Amino acid sequence: MAAPEVTFSELVNRPVDTVKKLHGARALQVRRRDGEDLVLSTASRAAEEAEVTSATTKLFVAMMQKDDRVRTLATEVLPTVFPWVRFLPKPDVQAFVVELMDVLEAAESLGNPAPVAHVIAMWKNTAGVYADPEVLAVLKKRGDDLGEVAAPDSTTA
Repeated sequence: MAAPEVTFSELVNRPVDTVKKLHGARALQVRRRDGEDLVLSTASRAAEEAEVTSATTKLFVAMMQKDDRVRTLATEVLPTVFPWVRFLPKPDVQAFVVELMDVLEAAESLGNPAPVAHVIAMWKNTAGVYADPEVLAVLKKRGDDLGEVAAPDSTTA
């Protein structure tokens, strides 16, 4: 279910009434005209979500490390979770699973999901290259290596 929406102006001008809208809702989406939208939630809700995410990640990583069958199953169901992996060669799908597990574990230990989102985005971009025959052909084309690229001159920026 989508979070109820409020405007940033509503939050600023009527903060008590706006926060009351959290009652019975998981969060409020705060729409902004001049920047990225915000999500307003209670601290207890955020702590619960972090705990669930942490426990799920730890459980999944432990299962992957414990049993080859779990790794095989994860590789088989990956297209259900990330349909774009169908464009990746099979060895790359397996590499994605391994990297995803490694980064999930490391990111969980930091309490920071950003590295996981980055890994997923990079593999999705790679799948996008494989999905486009023209782009793939250009990138596979052998050519002369033009050598090291010089750093930009900071005085011209």
